[in-house]
Amino acid sequence: MNTTKNSRFVSRLTRNTLALVLAGGRGSRLYELTDWRAKPAVSFGGKFRLIDFPLSNCVNSGIRRVGLVRGWSYLHSELDEFVEILPASQRAGGEWYLGTADAVYQNIDILRTHKPEHVLILSGDHIYKMDYGEMLVEHVERKADMTVSCLEVPIEEAAGAYGVLTADESGRIIEFNEKPEHPTPIPGQPGYCLASMGNYLFNTEFLYEQLIKDADNPNSAHDFGGNIIPSIIEKYQVYAHPFRDPETKKRAYWRDVGTLDAFWEANIEMVNVSPELNLYDADWPILTYQAQLPPAKFVFDRKDRRGVAIDSMVSGGCIISGAKIKRSLLFSNVKVHSYAQVKDSVVLPDVEIGRKARIKKAIIDRGCTIEPGMVIGEDHDADRARGFRVTENGVVLVTPDMLHQTIHESR
Repeated sequence: MNTTKNSRFVSRLTRNTLALVLAGGRGSRLYELTDWRAKPAVSFGGKFRLIDFPLSNCVNSGIRRVGLVRGWSYLHSELDEFVEILPASQRAGGEWYLGTADAVYQNIDILRTHKPEHVLILSGDHIYKMDYGEMLVEHVERKADMTVSCLEVPIEEAAGAYGVLTADESGRIIEFNEKPEHPTPIPGQPGYCLASMGNYLFNTEFLYEQLIKDADNPNSAHDFGGNIIPSIIEKYQVYAHPFRDPETKKRAYWRDVGTLDAFWEANIEMVNVSPELNLYDADWPILTYQAQLPPAKFVFDRKDRRGVAIDSMVSGGCIISGAKIKRSLLFSNVKVHSYAQVKDSVVLPDVEIGRKARIKKAIIDRGCTIEPGMVIGEDHDADRARGFRVTENGVVLVTPDMLHQTIHESR
């Protein structure tokens, strides 16, 4: 197939695909960071939210019909492009969503209205850049009923956390276990297993059949990984699509920021000279809703009072007033006052850090006001005594509630 014909083929496939992003996860392992927001709404990378990554992947892949959230209203309805809000509701039966499959089942009427050939179901809380067009082409060429995107993951990381699959030489899935304690290793790759990314591609009519069958099963938990996939792999054509870097052909960048340590680490990675995830890629932009803010500002240039940021990312609306920022990521509208020091930290939007405060290896939640002289991250016993959460790896989480302050964010 020549390049022009292939481009047209992919364009037709993406045009006739509807993506549904599942974005209601509580994110319990993020503790207080998700007390007032769903996990996909958590901030990431200085100006984005987790949900922006799968949504941007859809747009960049040419999939312009997406069921999900507010803030994404620039697609053109006259071209049958949309991001539609599909709220957790009592649509089909009088109960809230029971599982991932039930969430899709309760919106079958909306899917039927748009008559897609394929439905792409995506997890809304992972960080990665992926061209879904490649997965679509592979799915069609294999005459698959369903395709599951996956990647190689260390067994100790996958155990109890991810769906784990085994595929034969053709890529057909022959075994699938949801969050097993002892994952099956990849043949020839001891220590690694194939983990599901939570992204599923279905032929539309096949999806409807399986959702209705699952909904009628009183013994089902109505979950794709726990129920639907294991029930179809023997009888139907269900394939694995390994997620690989298009240039190196090795495992591509993908992060599950489901714990505070993972969230902190993935954000701090962004300040590296050449991070694995390139946010400056003009060919694959990460799109987001954002307020119109002035540029970041650094003021004062005295020896003992100089506004500087070293090996850091500083977002719009920030003012670094005679303070020192080192290896940290500051989100929008952060104010850091004179003589304060911030090191190895992730500071979410609308935070104010008082004079002479010192912060080290911390996550400061949106809207916090750090009082002048406060020290965070240097003495973990003192941090815990104040009510802050300290993780296993020594990251300190501070939220407005912990500081007995009003939460200003509408979450």
